[in-house]
Amino acid sequence: MTADVLARVDDWEPDTVVVGVTAPDETLAAHGPTDRVLPMASLTKPLAAYATLIAVQDGHLHLDEPVDGHEGVTVRHLLAHAGGLPLGSGGRATEPERRRIYSNHGYEVLGELVAERVGASFADHLDVEVLRPLGMADTHLEGSPAYGAQGTVADLLRFARELLAPQLLDDDLHRQATSVAFPGLEGVLPDYGRQTPNDWGLGFELKDHKDPHWTGDRLSPRTFGHFGGSGSYLWVDPDLHLASASLADQDFGDWATEGWPGLCDAIVEVHG
Repeated sequence: MTADVLARVDDWEPDTVVVGVTAPDETLAAHGPTDRVLPMASLTKPLAAYATLIAVQDGHLHLDEPVDGHEGVTVRHLLAHAGGLPLGSGGRATEPERRRIYSNHGYEVLGELVAERVGASFADHLDVEVLRPLGMADTHLEGSPAYGAQGTVADLLRFARELLAPQLLDDDLHRQATSVAFPGLEGVLPDYGRQTPNDWGLGFELKDHKDPHWTGDRLSPRTFGHFGGSGSYLWVDPDLHLASASLADQDFGDWATEGWPGLCDAIVEVHG
């Protein structure tokens, strides 16, 4: 039955959509070439956030330390898109903690800071601290820590299992990463419009009670994850002890907004 549910992606617009579902200790089902390397786009951000949090855990930087050159902005602000920085490079869009402004630039600032503190490129830090320990051998960062990763669904499911049952990150940092930071901020969820509130954790978008939402109706409000403009998604539901990841060979579009919610609901019907 699970295979039938996942096979619905064959009817979607892209030539290739790969999707998988995992429990904390094993992959439950997958469809498509799970070892095919595809772009992750903004699904890079949760990986970058995890690498940043490990640097925090190791004492290289602190969540509430100020970021040089950005008055009033902290590491926590940048992770949670609450620092007032714009989507792209340039000046400040607003003061910190005024609105939730989705910011690639903020993650690039983070990447530079982490690299300086750990004494290695951000890509190398991510590889050593996250990708290698999790066995994500086919995932690599080339370019921006906001959107430059490419990898496989098999690797994303390995990351999802870490998020369901963390081994690399301590419980307190994992809790902070996956619960709301700076509650009550409104903002635009890319491609889904203004949300009040637009809740995020530290690197992860939170479902909470957003409606409509790309994860459908049946996942719990505690579900967290991310999606990318390359047609990629990753969600983790800690209440159901379930996660799913998908990559595609076509950019995000109507096919995703129309297909993802029903697929996610069907996955929960089978495994929830």
